[in-house]
Amino acid sequence: MCGRYYIEIDNVELQSIIAAVENKNAIKTGEIYPTNTAPVLSPNGTMAAMRWGFPKFDGKGEIINARSETAAEKNTFRRPMMEGRCLVPASWYYEWEKQGSKKIKYSLAAPDNSPVWMAGLSKIDSKTGESLFVILTRPAWSGISFIHDRMPVILPKACHDEWFNGHDPVSTMSKAINEVKYKSV
Repeated sequence: MCGRYYIEIDNVELQSIIAAVENKNAIKTGEIYPTNTAPVLSPNGTMAAMRWGFPKFDGKGEIINARSETAAEKNTFRRPMMEGRCLVPASWYYEWEKQGSKKIKYSLAAPDNSPVWMAGLSKIDSKTGESLFVILTRPAWSGISFIHDRMPVILPKACHDEWFNGHDPVSTMSKAINEVKYKSV
């Protein structure tokens, strides 16, 4: 679920987001993969360069997503859920539909083509000092569940302040947008 997303640099709003990141040279645009460094709206409300993925406890691989239903209860995500809520901007995200041994890649975007703001959790890596993030996921809207059973928690702009400053992030996530448009790519 949500293993890749895209930042279209021709979009004026996304250009301003990228311009607001202090270390613009560190971030990647275009198709974003796990472990890439990307622009993220940090818990303090500023755009920052963060690497996608929390290291696994065994040091083998990355955790790139967190289930919204259980994140507040899991040791890995409990503190970031209280102190590290962030928003990950994207033009769209990708999912793959499995048809037997074949996989069909889809881009999924906001119905009005505006940037999507995926709810995320961030923290500082205690070993490297690097800022890290994961994307929160939820059960998919029924209109896209044939592609994948999960989707990112996409928060409308009206909920951004509540996401950062509210005391009930689970309630805020319940206000996520459901409908997205999709096309095979």
